[in-house]
Amino acid sequence: MIIGGIIINYIGATVRWIYGAIWRTLFNKPKFTFNEYIHGPKNSDDYFDEMGHQFNNKIIGVIFIGILFSLLV
Repeated sequence: MIIGGIIINYIGATVRWIYGAIWRTLFNKPKFTFNEYIHGPKNSDDYFDEMGHQFNNKIIGVIFIGILFSLLV
């Protein structure tokens, strides 16, 4: 369960990072590092930054795996 959550967290972070890199390149905005997509912004003491980013990553990871699975089956 914990390992699955970590894997889904990285899958979601990867999807967010790819989308963010494309979006921010198109609109000339500063890009975030991959580590910031996993753990939240640098130098932030806000608890939500870490937990919120991990929650978003897991939700996006589950949605991505669901879409990928439905396309393959």
